[in-house]
Amino acid sequence: MLTAARPAPAITTGQLVERMTSAIENLRYLRCSAKAQERLGREIKPSSSIMKLSFNPFRVYLKDNKNVEVLWATGQNDGDAWVYPASFPYVTLSLDPKGALMRKGQHHTVLQAGFGTIADLLRPTPLRQDATYSRTFRYTGDTTVLGRSCHVLRSDFPQFRYVTYRAGKKETVATVAERFGCGEYRILERNNLSPGAMLTEGQVLQVPNGYGRRVTLCIDPQSYLPIVVDVRDDKGLFEKFEFYNLVVNQPIPTEEFTKTYKGYKL
Repeated sequence: MLTAARPAPAITTGQLVERMTSAIENLRYLRCSAKAQERLGREIKPSSSIMKLSFNPFRVYLKDNKNVEVLWATGQNDGDAWVYPASFPYVTLSLDPKGALMRKGQHHTVLQAGFGTIADLLRPTPLRQDATYSRTFRYTGDTTVLGRSCHVLRSDFPQFRYVTYRAGKKETVATVAERFGCGEYRILERNNLSPGAMLTEGQVLQVPNGYGRRVTLCIDPQSYLPIVVDVRDDKGLFEKFEFYNLVVNQPIPTEEFTKTYKGYKL
């Protein structure tokens, strides 16, 4: 008895990965709104923000739901970010974007705004010790999220765990994170390190062997950018980001990345 052949998928895993990474790499400008849930200790911290980004050179403006404003632009303010805290003493601060004050209460730095972290998961860097994790992503079909039909790209990595690693000469938390593709936050948290902490050669660290046990990306088939990023690990939800109202590659005037731009409190 003959059975009907299954229809071919609308897109293959390889095509979806290539189109998404190409879309991320070809971003020049981006405006969007974002909602985030990040696990800090045992609690899930929700937040929301509006973002403007210009790439090459990189410039970013953020304003969150508490009216905190952040501006960072290549070549400005001696590498520091301008931060209006929207609370006492109501004055604009200049802060190191990688420092403890700006990293407090969030997984990523302002310099990682956008989708670069996602592209790194799928395209291992020269430092990456093992490409096994990157090869776990698969196209699993389509779904509707945030009112849009999306392609789903998912990684299932049940062997996610913390492993012992000895820091090499002149190694930093950032280079260790790059080696394992795990992001810096969990290394800092697990090893009770502060952002910017110096590592000594031979220092023993507990490091995740991947970014998550399950990572789900919901990719807009028009822009090929991920509008939902959901990361689960051995403790459950680690982080989730949702992106709305994306305006892609529409030029943003340079003055919108200046401290004196109208409407900013910087």
